[in-house]
Amino acid sequence: MREIATVGLDLAKQVFQAHGADAQGQTLFNRKLRRSEVLSFFEKLPPCVVGMEACGSSYHWAREIGALGHEVKILPAQYVKPFVTRGKTDAADAVAISQAMKRPDIRSVPVKTAGQQAATMVLRTRTFFVRQRANAVNALRGFMAEFGLVANRGIANFGKLVAALPERGDASIPPAARLMLDEIVTEIEALTARIERIDDRIAAHAKQDEDIRRLMAIPGIGTLTASSIQAHVPDPGCFKSARHFSAWLGLTPRQNSSGDKQRSGGISRMGNADLRSLLYIGAMGVLNAARRYGTRSEWLRRLMDRRPLKVVAVALANKNARVVWALLTKGGSYHVPAELVEK
Repeated sequence: MREIATVGLDLAKQVFQAHGADAQGQTLFNRKLRRSEVLSFFEKLPPCVVGMEACGSSYHWAREIGALGHEVKILPAQYVKPFVTRGKTDAADAVAISQAMKRPDIRSVPVKTAGQQAATMVLRTRTFFVRQRANAVNALRGFMAEFGLVANRGIANFGKLVAALPERGDASIPPAARLMLDEIVTEIEALTARIERIDDRIAAHAKQDEDIRRLMAIPGIGTLTASSIQAHVPDPGCFKSARHFSAWLGLTPRQNSSGDKQRSGGISRMGNADLRSLLYIGAMGVLNAARRYGTRSEWLRRLMDRRPLKVVAVALANKNARVVWALLTKGGSYHVPAELVEK
């Protein structure tokens, strides 16, 4: 039997599909595996390259299969899709993974450790609770508006919204409605307490981490943004340059060019949406401060004079992303540009 060079593994919950090929790409097998059979199957194989699509369980299987002596490559799903021929089947997906991982221009996703996954889970859990709290506040606002009780929008005005509620027993609100409003208020307070506990944990970790402290020196990057960058980008060196990093975040223009005609559209919004959002929010904070108090940055001042505010925010977020990449790959600390130093 010819030697197995690559195995494309289509992941699933219970039934997996494995496609094996030799060095020339000829199919050697394409078989189904039950979940309990996966590790024993790869344990019997000689060391080879195993490819799989990036998904929720890919890091777990990459660590388990890699521990058996195989080289594991995790490929972005959108890069595997073009190699799928005809209909959608597990067998076709496994073949597509085998073909895609042989392309040298397709970059694989770095395998995360269990600790790195736990760090991202902390941030995703916080995002989940924040989204739940926003839904609860919107529900409370909508129900109260039905009885003519309103307050300014935003979580910062939640106290004013609660203060607008009349005393219990007030005839203007039926008892059943008041009971439901109290339940929603209790849920919002519980979610707020959970978010604060997670924020305290993130802040405590940030104080002990040197990389996070260096990133926080950049204007527009706080504890949450720096912690998210460290969790989601464990190996910034996998990006060739700062532009590659900002393009991965979706902060560079979309290209629609042909021949000598160069057309650039809005930002691509590809990559990690959470990091892009945090960098944009931080940039908006810097711009709001610059509009209120002024700025000594000539670059920022000129950009604000000739471009819309949100476009400037994207440009500043792009610039901060490049600075982040430089600090994480080349070391050193952030220094305020000479033009911003107080004379």
